[in-house]
Amino acid sequence: MRAIFGLVLLVGLGLAGFAVYMAKGYINEYQTALAAAQANRAPQIDLKEIYVVTKPLAYGDQVTDEDIELVKFPVDAVPEGAFSDIETVFPQGEKRFRTVLRAMEQREVLLPVKVTEAGADAGVAARLDKGMRAFAIRVDVASGVSGFLRPGDRVDVYWTGRGSTDSVTSQSITKLIETNVQIIAIDQMADTDRSSPTVARTVTIAATPAVVASLAQAQATGRMALSLVGTADDSEAETVEIDQNTLLGIETAEIDTAPEKEVCTVRTRKGADIVEVPVPCPTN
Repeated sequence: MRAIFGLVLLVGLGLAGFAVYMAKGYINEYQTALAAAQANRAPQIDLKEIYVVTKPLAYGDQVTDEDIELVKFPVDAVPEGAFSDIETVFPQGEKRFRTVLRAMEQREVLLPVKVTEAGADAGVAARLDKGMRAFAIRVDVASGVSGFLRPGDRVDVYWTGRGSTDSVTSQSITKLIETNVQIIAIDQMADTDRSSPTVARTVTIAATPAVVASLAQAQATGRMALSLVGTADDSEAETVEIDQNTLLGIETAEIDTAPEKEVCTVRTRKGADIVEVPVPCPTN
């Protein structure tokens, strides 16, 4: 009896093992077919490895090899200028760090506009493009837009001083001398992430040498004021010049400066009267 029971148990175990084996094989085949179907159905996305930062970085922090890593991005989503080669991040012969100009969050793409050149500090010189110069303009609460200016903003520059409307009259005039000038520093701060208002004494702008000369002359001969340009404003400002008469609505009378016509006469006596008779003037 025991032998029969043992035989039945072995047969049952064998059948159960065979059933498990068959089920496992069926499941594996199903998963393989499902994965193949999904692979065929999923779109093929081209990927590219680019560098991102591994931790949050603030203005003035240094970016080194330990602060970046390669991450795969869809080619169509790679930001312009993103670094994909370590030799472009830290060229040979340069110090192996860049300085942060704009705050970055963890896993954010490393871009040239957010860091200095390799080995450079986050000073004003790092914000100057080729051919541009830095120039400081003296401001106060009124001329500095109540302290709401910050590095990265664009401003129009107005000059107020004495000017001549003709060869005789001299009066105060206000003139727009430069438009869309970019601010690169407020006092000694060049951090573009500043958001709190600051009453500055100087505003440093980036301009060509010719514009710098114009601004220097304007600052030496009158008073300068800044007008903030909107971030989405791409319009070109027209020529603006206002004098006291225009401001008050006074129209200046035009003086006829045409030379008077010469009249020649001859005096003759008729009795007791002297009469002037017009005659042609002699020619030279």
